[in-house]
Amino acid sequence: MDPAESSRRALEEIERLAAGRPASGSPDGSASGSPAGDAPAVARPSTYAAATKSATYGFLASLPLFVLYEVGVLLATGGTGAIRVGADVWLKTLLAALGGTGWAALGAAVFVIGAGVMWAERRRRPPLVGRWFGYLIAESLVYAVVLAFVVGGAVGALFGVWATPAAMLAQQVSQMGLGLQLALSIGAGLYEELVFRVLLVGGLFLAGYRLFGWQRRTAYIVAAVAGAVVFSAVHHTGPFGDPFTLPVFTFRFLFGLALNGVFLLRGFAVAAWTHALYDVLVVTGSLS
Repeated sequence: MDPAESSRRALEEIERLAAGRPASGSPDGSASGSPAGDAPAVARPSTYAAATKSATYGFLASLPLFVLYEVGVLLATGGTGAIRVGADVWLKTLLAALGGTGWAALGAAVFVIGAGVMWAERRRRPPLVGRWFGYLIAESLVYAVVLAFVVGGAVGALFGVWATPAAMLAQQVSQMGLGLQLALSIGAGLYEELVFRVLLVGGLFLAGYRLFGWQRRTAYIVAAVAGAVVFSAVHHTGPFGDPFTLPVFTFRFLFGLALNGVFLLRGFAVAAWTHALYDVLVVTGSLS
């Protein structure tokens, strides 16, 4: 099974959890072992909410983030691209280990992912409506602002100190130029959501559900909590990591949980844009 198909199936399993639908292959779901060509017809998403949750919109809506990040990093570093988001470095290190280096390999990887998504959703591809992409960004902006105050208030209630988003900004990042901060903010929204939400949480969910036989809801709760712990912990590691403090760790843990909820209910596109716009609001001081 190719990676795009595996990712699609992981997303569909998580979507079934949210909707309370039976899993494929279960007694009350679609029959397992049937040839792909005999699979029952699946209704194409036709509403804004259903369409923008799809992998098709997830891929297309992430392309502007990808371009803005890659171009922004190059411009902000004088063409060297020496400073990048950690999740980006991990994925490109994996790509290099597979023999792919340079812009040609990166472009080929994006093309393969896009082609895989389009093929995987060929039977249920949603309509592409231009204004829905605008609605998606506006929706994500609302979530970014709401999550900032909800998570900050929760940390304040736990520790007696209001956790402002600016205070959660990595110390090393806050000393960089604004252009580089903006580029890294956009890249974090794209690459961290891909690594932590799609690959990590989706992978842990499938492991718990498929390998250990957990109930779908149990598998997702465990995956979401574990993913949020890892998401928060990695921000305290590496040359640009923050010194560990419990309020900061808790803020990022709760923010990671909240993004898991956005990903579960609204899909990758909204989660990535929510994360990116939140970081942009933080580095520009708009949430101070």
